[in-house]
Amino acid sequence: MTTDVTASPLRAAIVGGGFMAAVHSRAIRAARRTVVGVASSSRESAERAAASLDLGTAYGSVAELLEQPDIDVVHICTPNVTHAGYAQAALDAGKHVICEKPLAVDVADAESLVDQAAAAGRVAAVPFVYRFHPLVREARARIARGDAGRLLSVQGSYLQDWLLGVDDTDWRVDPSLGGPSRAFADIGSHLADLVEFATSDRIARLCAVVGRAHATRAGAVVATEDAVALAFELVGGAIGTMLVSQVAAGRKNALVIEIGGSDESVRFEQENPETLWLGRRTGSMLLPRDPAQASPDSARLSVLPAGHPLGYQDAFNAFVADAYAAIGGAQPEGLPTFVDGLRAAQVTEAVLRSARDGGWVGLPTARTREEVTA
Repeated sequence: MTTDVTASPLRAAIVGGGFMAAVHSRAIRAARRTVVGVASSSRESAERAAASLDLGTAYGSVAELLEQPDIDVVHICTPNVTHAGYAQAALDAGKHVICEKPLAVDVADAESLVDQAAAAGRVAAVPFVYRFHPLVREARARIARGDAGRLLSVQGSYLQDWLLGVDDTDWRVDPSLGGPSRAFADIGSHLADLVEFATSDRIARLCAVVGRAHATRAGAVVATEDAVALAFELVGGAIGTMLVSQVAAGRKNALVIEIGGSDESVRFEQENPETLWLGRRTGSMLLPRDPAQASPDSARLSVLPAGHPLGYQDAFNAFVADAYAAIGGAQPEGLPTFVDGLRAAQVTEAVLRSARDGGWVGLPTARTREEVTA
């Protein structure tokens, strides 16, 4: 079971009123908490979100929301370029923060937020929620205890098609709202986080190329990437590849990672999250999610019995439950914090620099806040 977070009267508010606000609101309620307020781009927008999602009081501005003493934690679900500023303001107001990724669109702002959250003594989390699929935890446990043997290779891909057409567009396409990276910052960051989380290793260096399917979208010039391909090497010596695309026809949310070891390969597919493929030279098999046979952390996240499928919203619910447990003083395993948001910013910056300049780009390999900010 997930950590029980019902002991304290935690009160949540949301900044933003779109798709992710709806996802966050469902997770807040699954943690048996109430959303007491919402702010958006205008009072009218906040009122619409409050009415449609039952988000409590609609505030006329983020500043007004942050002034409320009865709000303990703020969920930031707004366009990318606003994340760092809103997170900083929320921490300044003494709130705990759950900020959608990317935490910041540049490394310097992400570093500043890591320091600010630590100085404030507040829980500050970023929803890299694919970590919360029970079978991702099972894969991580198998690799950590040596079942796969020495790690040799990693293959990862994250493919979508929602921007395939020349007239398909969204605020994320605009760098003034989405930041300098689109496909990688949006979905590639999830894949890179999953690679490092599942292997318990760090990307030491990478070499990337980016692609654009269309020079313009809906009449506007496109300045951000539709796809990224990269090669990388882990600190431990394993080599790997990633392919990220938002223009892959027929693919809706195809996040896949396969980690190859000297004894066993482990493959997780987000669209089929109830089984883990274990590849062996003889006797490959599908391992079903079964809390009775799982590692402790995988079993903890298996809130339904085997045979009752868990999906994306369940993973998101588990992330919010663990973040709230941390606010209550617990130390849940694998909670992604602002340090992980900084890591995503570092990897994204390295991808863009490699694609711009050509060749390999090295990455820092720190894991803790103290190491990151030293």
